[in-house]
Amino acid sequence: MRKIYLFLLCLLFTSFAEAQQRIVSLSGTISEMLCALGLESQIAGVDVTSTYPLSLKQKPKVGHNRNISAEGILALRPTLVLGLTENTNPQLLQQLKSAGVKTVLFKQELSPDGVKALLRGVASAVGSQAKAEAIQNQFDQQMKGLKINPVNKKVLFIYARGTGTMMVSGTGTPVEKMIMLAGARNAVAGFEDYKPLTAEALVAADPDAILLFDSGLKSLNGPEGLLKVPGVAQTTAGRNRKIVSMDGELLSGFSLRLPAAIKDLHNKIL
Repeated sequence: MRKIYLFLLCLLFTSFAEAQQRIVSLSGTISEMLCALGLESQIAGVDVTSTYPLSLKQKPKVGHNRNISAEGILALRPTLVLGLTENTNPQLLQQLKSAGVKTVLFKQELSPDGVKALLRGVASAVGSQAKAEAIQNQFDQQMKGLKINPVNKKVLFIYARGTGTMMVSGTGTPVEKMIMLAGARNAVAGFEDYKPLTAEALVAADPDAILLFDSGLKSLNGPEGLLKVPGVAQTTAGRNRKIVSMDGELLSGFSLRLPAAIKDLHNKIL
């Protein structure tokens, strides 16, 4: 009888502790996982990449990546801050720890296995391991259900914020990983991360399709605006008007929506 009492007391304490959580998420991918775990009501604030589900837009915003300040986070009185190692300023981490706020950072691996590993890490940090197992099983089934056949197409991703800021994606970026998962290949190689777009390099790459974030294509005034960028009209993609765009977080976030993102990208570049 005593063991049963202690067990019930433990469950009650755990539920109470969870109910008192005030979580600040510094990653859209993590925010999405918290919502999938049923903890949206415990999210006190999010970064600007936290756009899914749409209800997260009502949450207080703390900024974007390395521009996030400790003051903005601490004003939300968090009991837990979650983020990604590669996107979190080390100085911010030190400030949060100095303020006594529990902060957990995760290294994100850009793969289906990496999605599951991040889910398990987030679930462990918030005490929702049991729920995570069911979500992971569903994710596995969705990945198994994908029918992605390789396509002989070169895809060039352009990060754009108007014609004044245009960069192309090299090797090792989340978008390149997505292009590969969708059965195609990156139109450029020989450099990591991003570099400025030039007309000469664009023509030399001669992509079959040009990929942008929805927001990036909008900043160029749509496909017609992109076709006016020097070099674009001279590519196979330009001549065939094969210009596609996707929501930025869906395309590059490597979240639980990864199966849907892969399928969407594959279909768009066919």
